[in-house]
Amino acid sequence: MAKERIVIALGGNAIQSGSATAEAQQEALNHTAKQLIEIIKQGYQVAITHGNGPQVGNILLQQVQSHSEQTPAMPLDTCGAMSQGMIGYWLENALYGQLHETGLNNQVATVVTRVEVDPDDKAFQQPSKPIGPFYSENEAKEQMDKNDITFKEDAGRGWRRVVPSPQPLKILEHEVIKALMDKEMIVISTGGGGIPVYSKNDQMIGVEAVIDKDFASEKLGELIQADKLVILTEVEHVYVNYQKPEQKVLEQVTTTELRRYAEDGQFAAGSMLPKIEAAITFVESKPGRKCIITSLSKAAEAVGENAGTVIKNE
Repeated sequence: MAKERIVIALGGNAIQSGSATAEAQQEALNHTAKQLIEIIKQGYQVAITHGNGPQVGNILLQQVQSHSEQTPAMPLDTCGAMSQGMIGYWLENALYGQLHETGLNNQVATVVTRVEVDPDDKAFQQPSKPIGPFYSENEAKEQMDKNDITFKEDAGRGWRRVVPSPQPLKILEHEVIKALMDKEMIVISTGGGGIPVYSKNDQMIGVEAVIDKDFASEKLGELIQADKLVILTEVEHVYVNYQKPEQKVLEQVTTTELRRYAEDGQFAAGSMLPKIEAAITFVESKPGRKCIITSLSKAAEAVGENAGTVIKNE
């Protein structure tokens, strides 16, 4: 009997929950690896994706602060690639230790992943994804005058650069990822939603954009023929009327019900809504597919549908 193939999308808290030092982030990933190993022990074929928001933000800040003629700042797509390699390296080390401690001989590989987008995606006309450090209004306007970039005020905390967030069309390395999984390897890929690129004259051109990690994970799941998409976040379930007296836990829910809740405005646009939209798309992409949304601490139970919110077709 073929093993179930799952994509596990790690939330930001799986990498950085406090200090931004390399040591603190590696310690967080050691804890994450202990949770992931409980899933790997169950015999699933596992692909791991992850966010990179704080990490790529720090890299951008370093680029800005060190910019000079001798050391010019790298563009956003290149910074995204840097973050993929860094986080992949840390997670490989963490998983390696857990695999040996558990007596498993699976190999782990990180694939620096490009994701194709449409250069005519309307998102390029409406930059909305905040990245990098905060600036004063004067600093932001000065940068906008000097460079072809956009800044917006961010909830009273200062001004931040905003970039487009286009939809993923294709995970360019999906066949490589699938081939590695066919050989029982654990694959880390599509970090931070992948590096956004578009095709021009038979070349792939990187763009200054950030792809939503959950949408990219969903697309990867489709392309590698995954059976389940597991989206890990800070809460154990999806809720309706969240943090209200009439709050309700969703344990088993159909895509039809979930779409109705989304249309009623139950899910916040900047946090839970992308996860809900990715879940619906994945589940409806092929009969029998399921998506589970839960916390990292419940992940091992959730893959067996014994925890979290399980999303399925009718």
